Amino acid sequence: MSSHTSRMRSLDWLVLAACLWIFTSMALAHEGHAPTAQPAPQPMASGGGTRDAQAWFTDTVLMDQNGRTLRFYSDVLKDKVVMLNVIFTHCNDACPLITRKLREVRQAMTPALAAQVTFVSVSSDPLNDSPEVLKAFAGQQGVDGPNWLFLTGDKASVDLVLGRLGQFLPSPEQHSTQLIAGDVAGKRWSKIRPDAPPAAIAQRLQLLAQPLAGR
Repeated sequence: MSSHTSRMRSLDWLVLAACLWIFTSMALAHEGHAPTAQPAPQPMASGGGTRDAQAWFTDTVLMDQNGRTLRFYSDVLKDKVVMLNVIFTHCNDACPLITRKLREVRQAMTPALAAQVTFVSVSSDPLNDSPEVLKAFAGQQGVDGPNWLFLTGDKASVDLVLGRLGQFLPSPEQHSTQLIAGDVAGKRWSKIRPDAPPAAIAQRLQLLAQPLAGR
């Protein structure tokens, strides 16, 4: 690979990192809380596009609601179309409402599209949201099934992942309610308001998933 190509791919991922930070810093604050300034993203390592993505998002080890250990980039994001959001289970307002909204989004999809999209809900309260607690929350919301991951881990690991998503905040309640949809391999990302209609969100995900058929 030429040095020019490597520099271009590095630039692509730097732009992506900046976009993620901008998306989330402009996001809606959790209901009842004021927005807090987000930390600026740190520069990613240079090199090929895949290496840069892995370096930026990191392979930090987290746990899903079934107790499986997963590397954040390699196991959760790589080559997938994802719908990312942040929740905490003792939230009584926005978190369950948005989770149910995303359930409606999945129901609005065709079976083929639903099989291509991975929903990823990262806990902003890892000290209280164990895999067992997340499992119970997912069951209560009717979304504990294939292609929906609820992620937690030790606080340092979760803080690192949330920081790379522009979501590192001093308390669980201050997380953003903005949704982030992405075609990871294609480096295409989109911010989506949580009050958008389910059909419109499903259509956005369909647009992100379309190039997968040609890869």
